[in-house]
Amino acid sequence: MSINLRRRQVMGGMAATAFAVTFLRGELARAQTPSGTLRVGMTVGAVPNSNGAPDQGGEGLRFMGLTLYDQLVSWDLSSADRPAVLRPCLASSWRNDPENRKRWLFEIRQGVKFHDGHELTADDVVFSFDRTFKRDAPWFDQRAFSQMLPQIPNIAAWGADGKYSFWIETAVVDGALPYSLTWLGIVHKGAWEAAGKDWNAYMSKAVGTGPWKLETFEPAERCSMTRNDVYWDKARVPHCQRLVLLPIPDANTRVAALQSGQVDFIEAPSPDMVGMLKANGFQVVTNIYPHNWMWFLSQTPDSPWRDERVRKAANLAIDRAGLKALLGGLMLEGAGIVPPRHPWYGQPTFKLEYNPEQARKLLAEAGYGPDKPLRTKVAISSSGSGQMQPLPMNEFIQQNLREVGIEVQFEVFEWQALIEAWKAGAGSPTSRGCTALNISQGPFDPFRAFARILQTNMAAPAGVNWSRFSDPELDKQFTAAQQETDLTKQDALLASIHGQVVDRALFLFAAHDLNPRALAPNVQGFVQAQSWFQDLSPISIA
Repeated sequence: MSINLRRRQVMGGMAATAFAVTFLRGELARAQTPSGTLRVGMTVGAVPNSNGAPDQGGEGLRFMGLTLYDQLVSWDLSSADRPAVLRPCLASSWRNDPENRKRWLFEIRQGVKFHDGHELTADDVVFSFDRTFKRDAPWFDQRAFSQMLPQIPNIAAWGADGKYSFWIETAVVDGALPYSLTWLGIVHKGAWEAAGKDWNAYMSKAVGTGPWKLETFEPAERCSMTRNDVYWDKARVPHCQRLVLLPIPDANTRVAALQSGQVDFIEAPSPDMVGMLKANGFQVVTNIYPHNWMWFLSQTPDSPWRDERVRKAANLAIDRAGLKALLGGLMLEGAGIVPPRHPWYGQPTFKLEYNPEQARKLLAEAGYGPDKPLRTKVAISSSGSGQMQPLPMNEFIQQNLREVGIEVQFEVFEWQALIEAWKAGAGSPTSRGCTALNISQGPFDPFRAFARILQTNMAAPAGVNWSRFSDPELDKQFTAAQQETDLTKQDALLASIHGQVVDRALFLFAAHDLNPRALAPNVQGFVQAQSWFQDLSPISIA
C-alpha cells in the first residue's frame, strides 16, 4: 500500500475548508458568546451522553462525565509534572474489607448537593448503581449499562449501611476496582422522576453534583453548561461562567474554527498545522500520558510473530526518532505499554532502539533473508479515536520494516470495523488474514493495561487479547496484581510484568501520544495533566 501523505493533506485540507465555511456559518456561529465562556471543539461527531454514563469513550468522560458529574473516586488532574493518581471524590475515603477481600467500603462525603439542591446520601449511590447494573430495577437504564459494563466488569453486589456508608462486592478479589469507579457519575432518583421517569428525557434535564450545570443539550450540535458557584470542592469551582461543547470531527475544521475565533480550545490539531498555529500566536500544549500506539502481534500457530527473534527484529527496525519528526515532535518514542517514569514501567533490559543491523541479524537467525523476506498483513484504520495519524505513521513503519527484510501489506479498516476485528481476535474471519493489528491503548488501570490484552482467559472473543497470547506464569502474575489491594505493592507487581512484556517484545511499540491541544492566545490557566482526562475548571478567558 502506498500513501501520498502530502497529497492527502492538501486534498483533506481543501475538503475541510469547504466544509468549514458551511459548518462555521451554521452551528459554530451560534457559539459566539461574551467573554467568560470557554468554547471547546471536540474530535467526536456528536456530544457525548449527558446521563452520567457517557458514550464516546475517554473523550466522553472528559467532557461530559467530569463536568456535570462527580464519581466516587476521581483522578487528580491538578499537575502537569507527575502521572495522575486517584483521589477521593464523592467517597471521602475507601478501603478493602480485611475480613472479606471481595468487599469494598466507602464513606460518602457529607454536605454535597446536587444541582437541584438535593443532598447526596448513600441511597443516591445505590440508586446510581441500580440504574446502571440492576436489570430488573424500575429505573434500569440500558444505555448506561452498555457503557459501564466494560468499565466496571467485576461488580456483584452493592448497598448502603446508613446515610453515609456504601459498600460494593466484586465477583473475585479485585484491587483495580477504585480505578473502575472513576467512570460512573452519581445521579439521584428525584432528578429521574422530574424527567418523567424517562432516561431519554433526562438527557436534556441532567442533574449531577459536578462543577458545571447543564444549560442546553443538543446531541448533534452543541451542549452548554454554566458554572456551579456552590460546588463542594472550592478549588475546582470553574473560572469561566459558561462552557460550550461543539462536536467537530474533522481536524482541519477544528483548526479553522480556532483561527476564526469561533472556539477557544481544540483537541488534536493536525501536526502539519501546528507550526502555523504557533506562528500566529496560538498555544499548542502537549504532555506525556498513558497512551501508547502499537501493533498487536498474532500468536496463532501460523503467525511469524510467535518467534521472539522476529518480534525483536521488528522493534529494532523502527526509527522512532524519524517517526517523531514526521509528526512534528508530537509523540514520545515508544518505550512499552506505559512510558518511562510511569510507576508501572519497571526495568526492562531490551532496549527499544533503532538498530537495523541487529534486526537483520535476528531475522537471519529466524530463517529470513534477502531471498526469503518475511511477509505479513497488518490491520490498520484510516482514522479513529486515539489512533493519532494512522496512515502516514503506518506507511513510515512499513518502509522501516522493508529495509530489514519484512514486507508489510496493509488491510485498511474503517474505525469501528477495526474495533470489531480487535474484539474477534487473530485468526477470525473478521481479521481478514492479518497477523498484526494496529490499535492504540489507554492503560488507565492495572486490568486495562495488561491483563485484558494478554491474559489467557481474555483471548477474543471473551476479551481483547487479540493476539491470543498465553503464558500460565504471567497469568499468575496478572491475577496477583488484580487481587492486590495495596496500591504500592500492586505498582511493584505491574512494574515487574511490564519489564517482561518489553523484554519479550510482545508488541511492536512505536509511539506514546502527547495528546496535543491548541488554545487561543487569551486562554489561561489550563494544566494538561498526564492523563487521558483533563480538568477544564481552572481555565479562564483573558
